[in-house]
Amino acid sequence: MTFEEAKRAVEISFKPQLPDTEVTVLLEAYNRVLGIDVVAPQDMPGSNTATVQGYALNAKDTATASEDNPVALKVCGTIAVGETSQVSLLGGEAIEVSVGAVLPQGADTVIAAQDGEREDDTLQVYGEVFSGENMHQAGSDIQKGAVVLRRGQVLGSAEIGVLAALGFMEVTVLRMPMVAVFSVGAEIGELGKPLPAGKVFDAAAYSVYTAIMECGAKPVCLGVVAEDKLAITQMLKTATAVADMVVVCSSVDITEIADTVDKPGIVVNGVAIKPGRQTAVSFIGEKPVFILPSNPSAALLVFQLFARSLVQRLGGRPVAGLKTVMAYAGSKMFSAKGSRSYGLVELKFDENCRLIADPLQTTGAVSALVNAEGFVEIPENEQHIEADQEVAVRLFRGSAGKS
Repeated sequence: MTFEEAKRAVEISFKPQLPDTEVTVLLEAYNRVLGIDVVAPQDMPGSNTATVQGYALNAKDTATASEDNPVALKVCGTIAVGETSQVSLLGGEAIEVSVGAVLPQGADTVIAAQDGEREDDTLQVYGEVFSGENMHQAGSDIQKGAVVLRRGQVLGSAEIGVLAALGFMEVTVLRMPMVAVFSVGAEIGELGKPLPAGKVFDAAAYSVYTAIMECGAKPVCLGVVAEDKLAITQMLKTATAVADMVVVCSSVDITEIADTVDKPGIVVNGVAIKPGRQTAVSFIGEKPVFILPSNPSAALLVFQLFARSLVQRLGGRPVAGLKTVMAYAGSKMFSAKGSRSYGLVELKFDENCRLIADPLQTTGAVSALVNAEGFVEIPENEQHIEADQEVAVRLFRGSAGKS
């Protein structure tokens, strides 16, 4: 099955429903998906405010002001930022204001301090001032009743700041989907337990676990399952009962077991990609089960290729692929005959400040996780990528070249 055929087979059976909503405190809402439209409960700013240090006044009082014939206004007080005044300006009056201060009733403009001349309680104005100068009008930033944030938006630092500015201590968000993760393999040991000779710790599951978090879902780690049909069957039933999706990192073929738990069963059994040829996908009811390689770097790569977008859609969030940068191939990269190949690469800058993608020269499963910053795709119909050829690198991390 080709890569596109496998993607289509998964898509046919995948029927995500929009998750329920829940309320969370604002400081825990980062990277959550907004569950409702947010409507401004008040104007921002809530009052007319000064944008300069100077004097609030009524523009009509300066209509005849000129250099030769200044207008004299009586200064009747001071308003600092954060204060409000009960004073209502009368004709011929002004009031001293700080930057950000709320303007008093009767004032419709502000003159900067350096544009007038004050002596005691008298302010001389030497030119006409127009209404609305040097001030923010109430509602000029956000008007009461306006939709500020839309349902489905992912809440980042900017959106959290907007909600705080509007006075929201809590926010309605979509429920995070649950993704169960477990491993199968006689050679896989669990963290926190003694590691017998010949076994390796469960790096693949932990790597995928974290990638699930990056997609905005909540992973559930179910540990390591023995190579036993009954145990694997029971774990698949448990996983689909508690989660919306299941990811299995397995060093043995469990497709026959996954196919018999519930219909429709296996929809993908092997994909013409390298690494990850043994990748399989089953559906237990409407819940997808991804069966990935136990090799950590291969498991992470296949998860990003096949499962990433589904996890995002389960959470009602926009589908966002991995960040991509353009680079130049550091050496020739070869494809696997008849398969779509994905080569792990390191990134560095050369002496001409070009970003270079060097094929990863390692056979170690763990060192590949350490050194691989991304991967390059070689389509089935291409035999190789030439050295110095421009390539698109999809990043595992946010970096774009080592210093």
